[in-house]
Amino acid sequence: MEGLIEELKKLNIKIEENVLLSNYTSYKVGGKARLIVYPSNEKALVETVKLINNANLKFKLLGNGTNLLFSSKDYNNVLIKLSSFNKIEVKGNKIYAEAGAPLPRLAVLAKNASLTGLEFAAGIPGTLGGAIFQNAGAYKSDMGYVIQSVKVLTPDYRIINFTNKECEFHYRTSFFTTHPGYICLSAIISLKYGSKNAIESVMKDRLDRRLASQPLSYPSAGSVFRNPDNADPAGKLIEDLGLKGLKIGGAEVSTKHANFIINANNAKAEDIHKLILFVKDKVKKEYGIDLKIEQEFVNWEN
Repeated sequence: MEGLIEELKKLNIKIEENVLLSNYTSYKVGGKARLIVYPSNEKALVETVKLINNANLKFKLLGNGTNLLFSSKDYNNVLIKLSSFNKIEVKGNKIYAEAGAPLPRLAVLAKNASLTGLEFAAGIPGTLGGAIFQNAGAYKSDMGYVIQSVKVLTPDYRIINFTNKECEFHYRTSFFTTHPGYICLSAIISLKYGSKNAIESVMKDRLDRRLASQPLSYPSAGSVFRNPDNADPAGKLIEDLGLKGLKIGGAEVSTKHANFIINANNAKAEDIHKLILFVKDKVKKEYGIDLKIEQEFVNWEN
């Protein structure tokens, strides 16, 4: 790691060392990250990945940390943040945006350009890259409906374009979920023209519904479980088992929405982890339904 850090410094690539992950994740938990790297452009990113690979270390992309649960252990691999990859350009009915662009900002720019299709993204607090990675969505829509193409850095350092079909978008997953060595750099979002007032009305309605139904005043990482096929939504299954308000340490099944686990009182990562697994096991035992965890557990290996 020390050799990698020296090489990154030689290239004037911004780094942070020994940082608390609780400051970089929406659950506000996690141990220390040994190194976070902030490449400023595609060339710097390619150099960064090459250096990491040459050092026989692993890396992970870190967006806004809104769908991750890090353990309390130190994270000794490398985190890469594409914060500088945040350019957005609207041309006609298409939006060109880089991977670090905030999703809510994209939704607002689309609305201002009278473009419909991104209303669902107004309340999703992630970056475009993270949203593509997990095919984020809400209100029966997701990124797969609006992405035209994605510019990608491959594991062998080529920069290529993926079509929508090649991204393999499915419910809360994509090609990138199963191939984490590929890095989303930017995307073209294809939308349709609509009424700005109507788009604004839909966005306000959905934001109001989020505020009314979700525990947004507490740290969380959004929905914990995917909704199962041919069954009630995960939140209803959990609520019907009487698990609302269940606590382990400082973690709690939200009394507002049972598919949210919140950091209610200085929870540790392990409190949240145990509670997620307890709820999953309880639903499996009572209903025979194996809920899929929507959030990603990082650094939990022994």
